[in-house]
Amino acid sequence: MKAEQKRPVWTGAITFGLVNVPVKLYTATSQHDVELHQVHDKDGGRIRYQRRCEVCGELISYEHIDRAFEEDGKTVILSDDDLSSLPAEKSKEIEVVEFVPSEDINAIRLDRSYFLEPAAKSPKAYILLRRTLDATDRTAIVRFSMRQRSRLAALRTFGDALMLQTLLWADEVREADFPALRESVKISKQELDMSALLVASLSTEFDSTRFEDDYHRQLQELIQLKLQDGDALSTPTDEGEETDAGGEVIDLMEALRRSVEQTKATAKKATAKKAPAKKATRKRAS
Repeated sequence: MKAEQKRPVWTGAITFGLVNVPVKLYTATSQHDVELHQVHDKDGGRIRYQRRCEVCGELISYEHIDRAFEEDGKTVILSDDDLSSLPAEKSKEIEVVEFVPSEDINAIRLDRSYFLEPAAKSPKAYILLRRTLDATDRTAIVRFSMRQRSRLAALRTFGDALMLQTLLWADEVREADFPALRESVKISKQELDMSALLVASLSTEFDSTRFEDDYHRQLQELIQLKLQDGDALSTPTDEGEETDAGGEVIDLMEALRRSVEQTKATAKKATAKKAPAKKATRKRAS
């Protein structure tokens, strides 16, 4: 596994308890789609879209363009000053909120994936966290901010590396509420057995390299044929900004010990608050 990007998209540190693990974030996936644009079929000139106002019909420059939200026929305009007044998330920490069984993370909640590279002089804390997640079969639920937005993510292992997968918020996942699923359907044992037999006959270990995007391959072949006529296509790429990494914890064992003690103390205080107060007993007069 290699991070093909030249520069990380985010730099900071994982924090759990008093342990600090400096890391760099690299995009783990990329789309192989071939970007196509529209041209005039007569002379090959690019077709570009104009920023024209639907009300006055004028062409609008970027300095006079704001963003807006529309609902029920009403438009709320949000200027750059309005948006800049919102509290920007600029933390450089990936804060571990809790550790959960890995099986609890439903695949539908997963959004984008990133590889984490150790950024400290010694990768010991990084490797310790990775081995601990493997040994306990747990996934860390973390909070961090990127591009001024607070994000929820799952921190898990991927081979020898740590991987961060951003999670969709609860209200971003729709319900699969279809009328047909509420109907009572009778499935016979023979049908179920035959279906299971078919599954068994097609069962194997998943190997993604056995599958290929035929459309993508054929499109590339077509482009190569077109290039023989002297046409060329140049696609610009965007790169993230690199910032300073967090500091390294010198005494890892001491940080772990203090973190455990801190967690126990917090749990003890929470238990004490929940316990009912004892009623004072009055002494009877003799």
